[in-house]
Amino acid sequence: MSERTIAARAADFASESPRTRGLLIAISIAFLSLFLFLPLAVVFAQAFAHGTGAYFAAFVDPDARAAIALTLSVAAVAVPLNAAFGIAAAWAIAKFDFVGKNLLTTLIDLPFSVSPVVAGLVFVLVFGAQGVFGPWVAAHGLHIIFAPTGIVLATLFVTFPFVARELIPLMQQQGVAEEEAALTLGAGGLRAFVTVTLPNVKWALLYGVLLCNARAMGEFGAVSVVSGHIRGLTNTIPLQVEILYNEYNIVAAFALASLLALLALVTLALKTYLEWRFVGAVARRPAR
Repeated sequence: MSERTIAARAADFASESPRTRGLLIAISIAFLSLFLFLPLAVVFAQAFAHGTGAYFAAFVDPDARAAIALTLSVAAVAVPLNAAFGIAAAWAIAKFDFVGKNLLTTLIDLPFSVSPVVAGLVFVLVFGAQGVFGPWVAAHGLHIIFAPTGIVLATLFVTFPFVARELIPLMQQQGVAEEEAALTLGAGGLRAFVTVTLPNVKWALLYGVLLCNARAMGEFGAVSVVSGHIRGLTNTIPLQVEILYNEYNIVAAFALASLLALLALVTLALKTYLEWRFVGAVARRPAR
């Protein structure tokens, strides 16, 4: 097939009739309205159903404040650790050849293929009272399962692919030419990373951190298994929402849920901004 024929077919695909384009746009808008805009509207409508007083009263409850504080604390621990792991793993996979490289790449995707509930159950079987390391944990006075530590571990597991998966393809695309040039000019390995590698991937890194943070704050399955649902101690925002809803405290449940909805909207806005900056940064890079 000639290049002219390929170009002609591509032009045919790009020049759909106005009726076809309108139909596709209408289907997209209807889908987004049904599965995105309508649920968000219901969340905020239910949260403010009894007025702003009842809405803000939901956040005065000590259990709600404890859930918010725990959610922020878990994210504050899990996200930096996953960012550090993601940078190290991406740097190793993209810049070096070593035995087990393919295995490491596969293991990074493991949380995507394992149910979060199963992941939480694994932690219970390992660190629980009857688990593999349960007696050792109890003998040393450590509290992992049904404690904030277990929530952090479960959150780390379900979120650790996000940063690495954003950095690996970009670092592989960039190659090692710039780092080798820096080393040739006398820079050490750490300095080459800080001054060359890190600036080149900063937007992808921020994008991965953003996704990691959103998942950490909204994680339910794995956290639900290891938390024990102890009020004021191991309930994160999603778990507290479930408890309030099951108790028919609808306004308080949707008030807390609105926080997660706002997080989703902020994440979407920042995601769009970072994608724009990332695409612009790639476009401005000189061709090799």
